[in-house]
Amino acid sequence: MECVINRRAQFSASHRYWLPEWSEAENQAKFGPCSRAPGHGHNYVLYVSMLGELDEYGMVLNLSDVKQVIKREVTSQLDFSYLNDVWPEFQATLPTTEHMAWVLWQRLSPHLPITQIQLFEHPELWADYTGNDMEAYLTISTHFSAAHRLALPTLSYDENVEIYGKCARPHGHGHNYHLEVTVKGEIEPRTGMIADLAELQKAIDEHVVEPFDHTFLNKDIPYFEKVVPTAENIAVHIRDLLREPIAQTGAQLHKVKLIESPNNSAEVYCTAAPTAEAVATRPELAAV
Repeated sequence: MECVINRRAQFSASHRYWLPEWSEAENQAKFGPCSRAPGHGHNYVLYVSMLGELDEYGMVLNLSDVKQVIKREVTSQLDFSYLNDVWPEFQATLPTTEHMAWVLWQRLSPHLPITQIQLFEHPELWADYTGNDMEAYLTISTHFSAAHRLALPTLSYDENVEIYGKCARPHGHGHNYHLEVTVKGEIEPRTGMIADLAELQKAIDEHVVEPFDHTFLNKDIPYFEKVVPTAENIAVHIRDLLREPIAQTGAQLHKVKLIESPNNSAEVYCTAAPTAEAVATRPELAAV
């Protein structure tokens, strides 16, 4: 029987986003504060996922052996290092989070049956790589606070309470929503980026965080005047709001995950947008 196992590791390192063939103004325009000398540092957290058959001892791999491989090939070399200088891969291409995930796959895959590399630069930014050529995933985590009420205007109060329970109470209730936006794209061979991180953050802030923060969603966001703002519907609407702005950064929106509370979350994936003809014949597709 096959099983996926995961091993966590960590290391602390510094890096700088700076291309010597560019002028200081060009580097600052592209990389912002990340271009400042002598660089800046992070406490990186690495998750290595591996797939294999369970053996007679109930293991895919001996985790002590896995730990030693990761230490030998990665953490002992990167811990307390300046990433730009430590490996040749980071001299040819900048050590962005997404490019680092790609490199770690290349370094570990000859030794372990890897299915995924996930690298956290910090709790609100991480990259995933699954072995698909130069395609990687980058996730930005952010948050906003908002109130909502779950009720269909076509139903009576009692009918809404039967469906939504306490969430149907007339004055609503609030949440500190946590939002994870995942984009995918090809790693650029020199900058190491799949998209400009500052542009991604700006798109999320302008189209979601600022309009949604400290609002009563049912009353302040026109979309939810007729659509019940469940976590699922909010995630769908955020996906549709971000699809085009993310595309303008050069990346593709892959997934939106909305965490309403520690016990409740919803995630939706970004597939091809429905055609105008399909929406005309089936209007409900416009909100899917």
